[in-house]
Amino acid sequence: MSDRDEFGAFLVGFIVGGLTGAVVSLLFAPQSGEETRALIKDKSIELRDKATVTAEQALARAEEAANEARARADELAKEIKAKGGTLVSDMKSRGKSALDAVRKPKKSEDEVAI
Repeated sequence: MSDRDEFGAFLVGFIVGGLTGAVVSLLFAPQSGEETRALIKDKSIELRDKATVTAEQALARAEEAANEARARADELAKEIKAKGGTLVSDMKSRGKSALDAVRKPKKSEDEVAI
């Protein structure tokens, strides 16, 4: 788990460093301020669009995973219900057999002798 945390920290640092470098290169580029602002505006719109697409894709994957989990839970519930019904009917028949055995009158000694 530690390796994963270190990689995540590295990745965040890499992205932040890349964005910082991009902004600094834009600010020090030999362009007029107006051109630089227009370029920054275009890049920010592009980044916003990419973030929107990524968020929509993540949402779609999450919904798909939730639907799969829901379907699996329904399937398991049906299996449990079927097994439970079988178990209940089995226990009823065993209980009835035991009750019948207890209720059955014992043969008296006279009947056994005959």
